Amino acid sequence: MEPGSTVSAVRSQRVLCGEEIRPAVIIIKEGKISSILPDSEVSSHQAGKVLDVGNSLVMPGIVDCHVHVNEPGRTTWEGYWTATQAAAAGGITTIVDMPLNSIPPTTTLRNFHEKLRAATGQCFVDTAFWGGVIPGNKLELRPMVQAGVAGFKCFLIHSGVDEFPHVSDADLHAAMKQLQGTGSVLLFHAEQEVQDPVSEKGDPHEYSTFLRSRPDIMELEAIRTVTQLCLKYQVRCHIVHLSSAQPLELIRAARKAGAPLTVETTHHYLNLCAENIPARATQFKCCPPIRDTANQELLWSALKAGDIDMVVSDHSPCTPDLKCLDSGDFTQAWGGISSLQFGLSLFWTSASERGFSFFDAVRLLCKEPAQLCRLDNQKGSLIPGHDADLVIWDPEKEFTVNEDNIHHKNKLTPYLGLALRGRVKATIVRGKVVYSHGSFSSQPLGKHLFVQHNTSAAL
Repeated sequence: MEPGSTVSAVRSQRVLCGEEIRPAVIIIKEGKISSILPDSEVSSHQAGKVLDVGNSLVMPGIVDCHVHVNEPGRTTWEGYWTATQAAAAGGITTIVDMPLNSIPPTTTLRNFHEKLRAATGQCFVDTAFWGGVIPGNKLELRPMVQAGVAGFKCFLIHSGVDEFPHVSDADLHAAMKQLQGTGSVLLFHAEQEVQDPVSEKGDPHEYSTFLRSRPDIMELEAIRTVTQLCLKYQVRCHIVHLSSAQPLELIRAARKAGAPLTVETTHHYLNLCAENIPARATQFKCCPPIRDTANQELLWSALKAGDIDMVVSDHSPCTPDLKCLDSGDFTQAWGGISSLQFGLSLFWTSASERGFSFFDAVRLLCKEPAQLCRLDNQKGSLIPGHDADLVIWDPEKEFTVNEDNIHHKNKLTPYLGLALRGRVKATIVRGKVVYSHGSFSSQPLGKHLFVQHNTSAAL
């Protein structure tokens, strides 16, 4: 399984096909799944040279629709080369890059083209792109839809970077009017300042001080705003990185009332809890914050019930100095967690203990993210006609996260030293091996993905 080689057929005793896992051979032609046949029916003539992976589980490649690559402009934080290698090492075959924290942000058609130039020739996995909604850019949205962005993201609170300002109510209404009829989607960082912000008094080296500064009500009130907009305009809306379980009732009610609303949570909210974060451990800081164990269990229950649609990384790296490790000051440190490479293993380690199946993993990590981005006609499922994007992994194999096996540019992550279950052996993108047993293809083999939305209004 030489990295860079083209595969015409993959055989395994465990292929996840539809609602069953069975021995099968996946026949690949011109980068697409041609057919999936029972092992006994495959002739050497049909399959050509077969890659036999034994008892490894073969599943659709992961679609991670929440990744901050930060290129151009902040390539000391990350970049396409390192981010997409890390993705490939984690069984991810498609990422969708957020419109910030690159400079410039993806908020105009011109900036989108600049981002595409920066990404060209650097992506080891397929890459799609989100645009951004900021004050004053409403007339850029439809041109960016036509150019193929997957949708748009906005903030209801300071984004952390000045070049991507948060929106007002007036900006939101203007953006929703532009997006009506385009089939596109608006993503919300759903935290909102509340009337009486909680005082940040307390020891800045203690995680609890930071947690008190971002209470659940900030998410609750923001999501109230989102549900009202979604119901009024009937534009697809999506809540990114839900950390609080308190808004779940609002979300359920809005969906019941007909809101086209989807919700994601992240690996860190499902795996890390506030009680276990040591003093000065600023690598655990993110926004919205990691909350307590009781809240975490409610998120897991919501995943099982279908109230949360998908799980993503929200990979948001930075340079070590911005994490203020020397001072250990949670109030000053950058909020963001690096985890892109370890999403599948993080999810499976915790989910398998809670009775989740491989089919749940495919739904939450592959199918639903692909559907959100309107890439589900080619990504997220092992079915004939779809891209031959495969992750070949050993769900039972344990490994420990250490700096030597991290492919992100900056190695700082709260998962250092953690033992995880589920090791990725190989990753195949459109029939080509991009990663195998610790090695990558010599050249990036990913391509840019441009999303064609179903439009019911002339653009």
